[in-house]
Amino acid sequence: MAKTLTIQIKPMVEALKEFRETFKAAATGRKPRRREGVYFTSIEAARNLLTPNRLALLRAIRTQHPGSIYELAKLVGRNLKNVQDDLRILEQYGLVRLSHGRRGGKRKVKVPEALFGEIALKIAI
Repeated sequence: MAKTLTIQIKPMVEALKEFRETFKAAATGRKPRRREGVYFTSIEAARNLLTPNRLALLRAIRTQHPGSIYELAKLVGRNLKNVQDDLRILEQYGLVRLSHGRRGGKRKVKVPEALFGEIALKIAI
């Protein structure tokens, strides 16, 4: 079964409350409560992360398993530099992992891996 990433949209007040709880726990030496997923305070912020181009990258990685970033750029028909920039952002949010591999013998390459099979969006109302 494919692993699911949950993206949550929370009001700023709720996000700040959770930040205060985490900060207080860390300040008093307690272990902060672990929260799974990615959080945003607006749907627009989530939309800025999950652009059509980035979703296309995630789909291509998941379905075609490219052996390098260069190969991924060719698969989606995009400029290598732009694909690298998008992968860096997706890696920061934990949606992809760039592992080291070898291509053609000795040449080192970064191999993109999708960490999730699907993304669920939860919006607090």
